[in-house]
Formats: sequence, C-alpha cells, structure tokens
Amino acid sequence: MSKEIFYPNKELLGDAAINSMEQYRELVKKADEDYEGFWSDLAKEKIDWFKPFDRVLNEDDAPFYKWFEGGQLNVAYQCVGRHLKDKKNKAAIIFEGDNGDQRTLTYRELYYEVNRTANLFRNKFDIKKGDRVVLYMPMIPEAAITMLACAKLGAIHSVVFGGFSAEALRDRIIDAEAKLVVTADGAFRKGKPYMLKPVVDKALEEGCDCVKAVCVVERNKEPIHWERGRDYSYLQMIENESVKCEPEMVDSEHPLFLLYTSGSTGKPKGVQHSSAGYILWAQTTMEYVFDLKDNDTYWCTADVGWITGHTYIVYGPLAAGATTVMFEGVPTFPDAGRCWSMVEEYQINQFYTAPTAIRLLHKMGTDEPYKYDLSSLRVLGTVGEPIDPDAWKWYYEAVGSSKCSIVDTYWQTETGGHMISPLPGATPIKPGCATFALPGIKAEIIEEDGTPTPVGEKGFMCITKPWPSMIRNIWNDPERFKKAYFGDCKKDGKPVYFTGDGAMMDEDGYITITGRTDDVINVSGHRMGTAEVEAAINNHENVAAVAVVGKPHDIKGEGIFAYIVLKSVPSSKDDDVADMLETMKEINALIKKEIGAIALCDDMAFVPDLPKTRSGKIMRRILRSLVKGEEITQDISTLEDPSIVKTIEDILKKV
Repeated sequence: MSKEIFYPNKELLGDAAINSMEQYRELVKKADEDYEGFWSDLAKEKIDWFKPFDRVLNEDDAPFYKWFEGGQLNVAYQCVGRHLKDKKNKAAIIFEGDNGDQRTLTYRELYYEVNRTANLFRNKFDIKKGDRVVLYMPMIPEAAITMLACAKLGAIHSVVFGGFSAEALRDRIIDAEAKLVVTADGAFRKGKPYMLKPVVDKALEEGCDCVKAVCVVERNKEPIHWERGRDYSYLQMIENESVKCEPEMVDSEHPLFLLYTSGSTGKPKGVQHSSAGYILWAQTTMEYVFDLKDNDTYWCTADVGWITGHTYIVYGPLAAGATTVMFEGVPTFPDAGRCWSMVEEYQINQFYTAPTAIRLLHKMGTDEPYKYDLSSLRVLGTVGEPIDPDAWKWYYEAVGSSKCSIVDTYWQTETGGHMISPLPGATPIKPGCATFALPGIKAEIIEEDGTPTPVGEKGFMCITKPWPSMIRNIWNDPERFKKAYFGDCKKDGKPVYFTGDGAMMDEDGYITITGRTDDVINVSGHRMGTAEVEAAINNHENVAAVAVVGKPHDIKGEGIFAYIVLKSVPSSKDDDVADMLETMKEINALIKKEIGAIALCDDMAFVPDLPKTRSGKIMRRILRSLVKGEEITQDISTLEDPSIVKTIEDILKKV
C-alpha cells in the first residue's frame, strides 16, 4: 500500500454530504451511542412510507434479523413515483447502445413505462405479490424497467447475468420457481449482435415446468424461435397497457429480489434482500459515497446482472433522484477512448468502475484521457476488488486530473451496499486502502473468537452488528445461510457476519482488504494472501494485470505461481527469452523487497490476458485448475473471451 496521503479537494468537494472527518466522526459516535436511533432517523428521513414502522430492529431470531417492522412501502414508488412531484421532466436514465444509439427517459416517461410493464405482467401473465420473475437481460433500459415493474407489484425478481449458460440459467429458474422469464432476442457487443433468447430456449427444455411464459424484448431484431403459447413480444403487448398503476404496498421485510452468487459450486446460492432496509442503504450510500447532487449525471459501468448494477445503476441512483447512465457496450470499443468520450458528451460527474477495467484502459490507452474534456468529473469510484497503487495513481492523475477523490468501495452481494469506503469530501486517502467503515457500519478485524487482531496483522473482516441492507436469507435454505455467513467468527460469544475476506488495520486505523481467506497459499507453513503478492507484482512498471495461485510443491507444500499480463512484449523472438527472464528477476526482487523471500514466485507464465467474466472478475479457480493440470469442469461460457483458457493451457505446456 502506498504511504502517500491524498486529501479531498475542498474547492470541488467542500459542500459534500459529509465534508469533514469531524462530521464523519460525529455520525459514527451517534450510531455507537444510539444504534437504533441512528437507523430510525435515517429511515424516517429517506423513505416515503405508506405506513410508518413501529420497531426499528428485531433481533429475537438472530441471525434472521428484521428491520423496520410494521412499516409498509413500495420500492418502485421510492425510486420513481415520488419524484414526479419535482423531477418529472428530469432525465432518469440515459442509455447509450454499443453502436452509439441513444435514448433518454425522464422520470415521468420512466413512470409510464414501469406502470405499463407492471400492468402487462399482472394482466397477461398473472404476476402477483410474492411471485418470482427471472430476468435474463442485456444492458438496455427495459432491464431497469422490468426490475421496477416487479417491485411495483411486489413480485420478487431474480436477474441472471446475460452471459451465463443455459444450464446456469436453468438452475436459477428452478431454484426460484420462477413463473415468468423476461429476456431479449439479444443485444450488441463490439459492433456485432449476440443472442440471448436461444439460451432461454435451451434452459427451458427440461425441468422448468414452473415457467408459464417468456416475455421477449426485441432489441437486435435477429431471427429467433417463437414457442406458440409460451413466448410473447414485449413491444407488441405493451402498447395496449395503461400508464396508470397503483403501487402494491409491501411490508418492510418483503423480499425485493434474489441474486444468485456467481461461480458457486453445487446448488446455486440465492441471496435474498428485503425491501426497506435495502433501498434505505442504497439511497444513503449514493449520497454519502458519491457526493450526489441534484443536477449530477452519474455513470456506473457494471451490468445489472450483478449486485453493483442493482444497487448502483438502478435502485440507488433512482431512489436518490439522480440521472443514471446505462451503457450496452464495452469500455474499449471501438477504441480505448469510448469511456472518456462518453464522460465528455454527457458531462458525467461520478464515474464508477472496476480495477480490472481501469488497468485495461490504462494498458490500451495511457494518454487517451488527456484527449477529452473530463472536467465535469468530481468523484471516481472503484468496485469489485482492491485496486493496486499503480492503477490508482493513473486513475487519479490521467482521468481525475489530480483533483477528483477516488472512492475505493468495499462491499459484497450479501451486504447490499457499501460497507467500507472513503467519503469524497472528508477522507484523506491512502491508495489501495479501503479506509474506514461508513457511519452505522460496525466493521471489525478480529480473530475467530472475537479477539481484536493487532495493528499491522491480518485477521478476519467481520461486520459485528446487523445493518438494514444485509442479506436476509439464502432462498429456501436457512441452514446454509447460517453456516455460510455466521458460522466462522464470534464476538462476545455470539456469531457475527464474516465476509470471507481477510483484512488488516494500520496505525492510523485505515483498513486494507487482503483478499479472500480461501485465496491463501500455504508456503512452508506460512499463509500468503494472494492479493498481497499481486499488489507487489503490480508495482512493476511493465505489468498490466496479474493473478497469483498456489501450485503443488514437493518441499514447500505449495509454491507461488503468477499469471502475468505485460503492458509491452518484445518485438523480436531473439529478445523474447532474455527479456522475460530479466522481467521475472525484477518481479521477484520487488516481492522480496515488499513482502520477503518467503513470497517469491516459483514460477511465472506471461499470458496475453486472464480469464475474466464480462463484469471483470478474474476466475482464479480456472487458473488454479490449469496450473495443476486438472480438467476444466467449470462453465467457461460466461468469460469475456472463452478461448483464453486454451491459449493459457498451451502456454503452460511450454513453461
């Protein structure tokens, strides 16, 4: 982690929602002294209740916590309906397609579209409160519209990422017992059409008797199969529906959605989120973490198939009355300037993306941001994994012109929203560091028995008090819920939520996430966190990306194996071997300097890319299997480039 400290730009961020560390500490103190009062005040301030709650927190059946009991609301009303009073002509969603086509929906237009879709679901498909609807959608406005239409009716949606295979989709449909599937014929990616409906057709071939209908949004107009009596055209049917639809009142704890964690083995794990607690924290973190102002245009580059897309493309921005950008394409098409040209055109104020994307954009166009007017930017965000200091510095200097705060957000599908993050107008930032827990979040680094981990040492990252947006259950599997999240660590004799991540705190109280505790390599009895080794390797000037895994070792038990993507490679084969050997020496020298000789890499492979999902997540399990020579049994159809697995396999045969 960098020892440099970067302070908020007070000229740019002086009027932020939380604009000083003193104000931050006051909020933390308020939550510490009156925990329920802190959350009660937020809920009364932020949510438009149809019926007020009469109990803030019910811990009687812990860890099945209940928040704001007695209260009733509707999340679609919170996100859209209530804004008609003063924002009806404001842009709610700005959509840009892969090929550059654009569409803007005002809050009034979004309200009409959500109402018509809700009426369609109820009148044609008999969708009622509590029914499950699976969405298998591309990044188009109808994805957000159908999510909100489900919320309007009190139906429970489950968005399945549009890159998952038919088998993965089938598993999720069956587990949720979905009554309706909403999909598209397909969409566009890198200038070419790709298809979704054929995947749905294959998924429904067997075992999905629960599905009564498929509603198809026609986006790319490619030929598809239509199953008579099952498949219906969204665009044709929506024309006949009314723009008036009263919101269904639901209890605070009514499930809003299920989201199945990606890459799980065995039975899919359906993370269940509530209505009131989830939307409260989604809206609050938008205001705290992104310094959201009324006239801002905000862009999160994630996909709605992941929790980031749920909370920080759809629900959070709309609940806060913001203008949110949806982008169908990829950041590097047609060139590495795509993101920056969009920032310039739409005058984006907050830009939120993954470190993987940042490193890729850096590699493909180091000087590209300087070609565009990015002066509208105030806050830059990162999500999904710790960001290395080198990528952080380029992001700060080239994209943010050394004036924007970078909010390195730490959270999970299960937490619903940010847990640990800098506050742009308040927090002095150490690059690569998650910084401090947000007000109201009791994040602690402890041992399994609840003992505080000493400063500078790695421990377990736990949230030791319940919070409103937390996971409520694993759908239809309460025992798995308790075992998966409350079975590892205790405090004061009571189970607490364990994130599955390791972390450490420095002498200033800053928290750094060290990686998954199962992403650990045991070298001669010493546990080495892969994130720590990767951070050291990333400091090499010619390293664009890296993934570290354990490799069986006759003496040590496990050795360290690094897959490395270089920014530039030798132009001639004669220089290739010598240059690679020199680079390997330099990388190990960096590791020895920053961690110690125990962490030296036994082997390295220089590869053109890493196996990543389309959301940017590196599939380390595939890399572990490859280095062990195991057969790849995982579904690789969700990868950005499935062919990279065979490419790496061929390279390893020569290492």
